[in-house]
Amino acid sequence: MTISQTLVQEVSKLEANLCSALADPTRLLMLYALGENPHNVTELSVELNIAQPTASRHLKILRERGLVNATRQGVSIQYELADQRLIQALDLLRSVLRDSLARRANLMEEIQAE
Repeated sequence: MTISQTLVQEVSKLEANLCSALADPTRLLMLYALGENPHNVTELSVELNIAQPTASRHLKILRERGLVNATRQGVSIQYELADQRLIQALDLLRSVLRDSLARRANLMEEIQAE
């Protein structure tokens, strides 16, 4: 099988845009919170127990990568997921991780039993 140039370009864009945004656990938790319902920066900082400037910095990255949308409502800005499928993708990745960890644990048990 030959890897197509289109796949190479798409993977490169995926890494540049999506993977770097998902590389921080706080941003992942923000996406999960926004998957439940829209929040402003204050609500997110309280829910995640982080400083508001930190929440703002993470939201800026998520917004720049197109993962969240921002809508002004009076004096505050409401953030929401740009695409609900992000939660499905994150859940799938978590499931793969759990299975991988379980396989590793089973291997360690087999090695120790020998």
